Amino acid sequence: MQKQAIFQSKLLPYALVAPQLAIVLIFFYWPALQAVIQSFLLQDAFGLSTSFVWFDNYIELFKDPAYFEAVVRTFFFSFAIAISSLSFALLLAVMADKPLRGSMLYRTLLIWPYAVAPPVVGVLWIFMLHPSLGVISRYLRAAGIDWNPLLDGNQAAGLIILAAAWKQISYNFLFFLAGLQAIPKSVFEAAAIDGARPMRRFWTVTFPLLSPTIFFLLVVNIVYAFFDTFGIIDTMTRGGPGTSTVTLVYKVYSDGLLGGNLGSSAAQSVVLMIMVIVLTGIQFRFVERKVTY
Repeated sequence: MQKQAIFQSKLLPYALVAPQLAIVLIFFYWPALQAVIQSFLLQDAFGLSTSFVWFDNYIELFKDPAYFEAVVRTFFFSFAIAISSLSFALLLAVMADKPLRGSMLYRTLLIWPYAVAPPVVGVLWIFMLHPSLGVISRYLRAAGIDWNPLLDGNQAAGLIILAAAWKQISYNFLFFLAGLQAIPKSVFEAAAIDGARPMRRFWTVTFPLLSPTIFFLLVVNIVYAFFDTFGIIDTMTRGGPGTSTVTLVYKVYSDGLLGGNLGSSAAQSVVLMIMVIVLTGIQFRFVERKVTY
């Protein structure tokens, strides 16, 4: 028999939900609406006059080759960050799920990095891998590797992917560990009795049963790579060298705040929001079919 909550007043449920709705309306829907309106406007260099230009900001945006380079770069960064962070997190979760001495301390230490803010993550990694001051950079130079992400765009991109993936591993680890602990041990015992080796048990038992968790984390990680990597990029490379680490979210910031082109920046934010919605819809439409619930 299910228990249902009974309120003394019909207005009480709405009053309880009102603070959350107010936060969503004020900090999400209202700025999103302002961005859509701003994308149809054009301001002068001093912000003294504004004119309605219809779709001119979007037309100029899609004529810009640098924008399409940022689109390709963003998708590459997103999939690289998602795949690398999910892979390492799953490996660590499988290891932490074993009955090892000190496993609780091991799990706690693996969760800690998620509490670090993205700008702090950027500062930590740039201190370790700065070409002149970095501790790890000294060993790379000693090994004969010409490491200089300040001048080499590929190295800078790799550094961004490494730092962003490291930041997200803890989050993924937490969900993978919970998913592994929810799998009945009897399933593994039955597979072992049938003669399945550990690697075969992982791919035929563990991985399919973790598919709902993997699907959820795939969506979360791609959205994270699209938006939350801004702080890491800003503190580590500021989009450089050149434009080798400029993603869509960083281009919105650089064109709007630094370049003063608010109309183009607003148009980019609208297109970015549509991209994420479409990408998430595609994942739910096609990827979810392979999920075993």
